[in-house]
Amino acid sequence: MVHQKKLVDQVSGWLKIYDDGSVDRTWTGPPQFKFLSDSVLSHQQFIDGVAVRDTIISQGGHDLRVRLYLPEIKSENKKKLPIILHFHGGGFCISEPDWFMYYHFYVRVALSAQAIVVSPFLRRAPEHRLPAAIDDAFDTLLWLQAVAQSGSQEPWLEQHGDFNRVFLIGDSSGGNVVHEVASRAGSVELSPVRVAGAIPIHPGFVRSERSRSELEMPQSPFLTLDMLDKFLELALPVGATKDHPITCPMGEAAPPLEGLKLPAVLLCVAEMDLIRDTEMEYYEALKKGNKEVEVYVSNGMSHSFYLNKVGVDMDPDVSAQTHALITKFKDFIHNH
Repeated sequence: MVHQKKLVDQVSGWLKIYDDGSVDRTWTGPPQFKFLSDSVLSHQQFIDGVAVRDTIISQGGHDLRVRLYLPEIKSENKKKLPIILHFHGGGFCISEPDWFMYYHFYVRVALSAQAIVVSPFLRRAPEHRLPAAIDDAFDTLLWLQAVAQSGSQEPWLEQHGDFNRVFLIGDSSGGNVVHEVASRAGSVELSPVRVAGAIPIHPGFVRSERSRSELEMPQSPFLTLDMLDKFLELALPVGATKDHPITCPMGEAAPPLEGLKLPAVLLCVAEMDLIRDTEMEYYEALKKGNKEVEVYVSNGMSHSFYLNKVGVDMDPDVSAQTHALITKFKDFIHNH
């Protein structure tokens, strides 16, 4: 008799889990948003000023796919480009760097900042619980070091990358990864690579107890309380709570922030984000720990608003705030 697998759990249209352990990440929400999760093929020719290629790196005992964005370089410009190491979001459970939602945004970031963007395909929960994604992210930083030392071949980076100006950036849960990788980077020798800055965008910093913003702010397609709770339950080590250091780096269980060697931090917050209050807790904790930190607030915006191409195209406020956010990245990178 053929076993008919049964649905065990599902998360807000993004993910289904079955009793045989299989996971289905087919989008089942409103069909007009499905294109945001469609894969975009790489293109080594320049389209709208940016070329995109994928490569496979062998680091940390397994192969890891990495996507690179290279802005078109004027022939007279011999200056090396900063490198942006990008970590995708998705509550550690969904999304990949080749999704259209990241492509449309990070093409713009690469062009505006005149930077090479490097984005690893991080392993995802529940098949790979944390710290798997953080290990992959840090392994990608170690790969950059190997390229810089000519121990690994990557022509775009070797020819055009400034390894003295590496910036970590991450969306949502990718912002958590930014903090973790920056923390690890501060305790090892990465020469000739230098992590010059960290940009967590709407990071998934929370506590076990609901914050006021979680209770009062409107839910959005990119973050509901159901997503927040279930994704973290699936992603954190078995038995861990949201007070785990990965999701609460400002909490009692985490290493004291004052003892960490961190680069300059640009914390990006959305005014209407469900988790705004705990993100601001992180900001205050960094300040108290005497870290170089700046907070940038997108007024009137919700979680990961800039990834929603429908909103960016149709809503003048979302469009303007997205442009302002990219400009802020550009200025931060230019100044560091």
